[in-house]
Amino acid sequence: MQHVRTRSGYVNGDGGIREAGTARPFLHVLADTSDKLAGVCSILEDKFTVAGERLDADSKLSQTPAAIVIRAELRDLDNIAAIKKRAGKLAKARKRIFLLEHASHVCISQAYALGATLVLPSTVGRTRLLAALTDPADGASASSGDTPQSDRAVETAATTVASMFTAVTLGQPLDVDGTKEAGRQIADRITQHGLTEWLMTVRRHHEGTYQHCLLVTGIAVDFGLSLGVGRADLERLYSAAMFHDIGKARIPLAILDKPGRLDAAERAQIETHPSAGYEFLKDHHGISPEILDAVRHHHEYLDGSGYPDALCGESIGDIVRILTISDIFAALIEHRHYKPTMPRAEAYDILCGMNGKLEKALVRSFKPVALTR
Repeated sequence: MQHVRTRSGYVNGDGGIREAGTARPFLHVLADTSDKLAGVCSILEDKFTVAGERLDADSKLSQTPAAIVIRAELRDLDNIAAIKKRAGKLAKARKRIFLLEHASHVCISQAYALGATLVLPSTVGRTRLLAALTDPADGASASSGDTPQSDRAVETAATTVASMFTAVTLGQPLDVDGTKEAGRQIADRITQHGLTEWLMTVRRHHEGTYQHCLLVTGIAVDFGLSLGVGRADLERLYSAAMFHDIGKARIPLAILDKPGRLDAAERAQIETHPSAGYEFLKDHHGISPEILDAVRHHHEYLDGSGYPDALCGESIGDIVRILTISDIFAALIEHRHYKPTMPRAEAYDILCGMNGKLEKALVRSFKPVALTR
């Protein structure tokens, strides 16, 4: 591509900006076709100084950007190779947003492996994309190239979750130790900086199912810490939280991330995920019976109304009870682009109202986690 027009001038093929004269943030846009490139640039040029380049061209953009936005088909090996060639330049940008043409678990995992800090569908609206690029919660200057430790922890964990889902999708062995290590890093991060920072950071990095897994792990860790559980139990808890929704890899993302109410067939498909996760994990070395129990039964309720086995009362273990509360709370407060985030106090009130389903003593103990920790 020879030139990309911006509101403040042009960016030519060698990355030089003419007639810029502005302090607005400078962005790179990469795409695999001219139409996609022009489309993304047209969304961004009112707010940013934009330099664009096609992936099949030689990389000539030299100025360090505040962020990089990539729209490309990641099932195309040539596109992957072209992005890898630019890995050094990508690493200098604090925000690396990938807009995916095909939002499958495999493509999401590939995006994180290529350095994504946020993955969105290519159909994302202008408002959501601009919000991701201008999020004031990011703190330090986006052009510094210095990714905060909290963001790095989320990137590592998100990559692990995506790789975990991909292993299920492709029928490959799971990296059990790597997943547990990601959980340990989350535990260390929350021990040092608290739950609220973790929740805020996770919400900036992904939407839907992947965000949910990270939120549940952080909440379960903080709940365990507040209860004073021992180190071994905390490891079981964060490992169970990391693995708990792995069965959702068998379910299309169109259903998992569907806005609005699911129909009966979709709901029935969703309810297969605990047993599917259990079946996938049970033959892996290094996953204890307690973790497997939590994966299979995190949707069971004390009154027997849960699934997949309609367990009740004493049949439900302690780790499962903690994980279930964490899972419900995370689902209530997670960020979705099509609905406002529920306040934590309101989400806690819903937990308190689930009479007979959750252990009352644990719900009471969860209050500081929900509201003040």
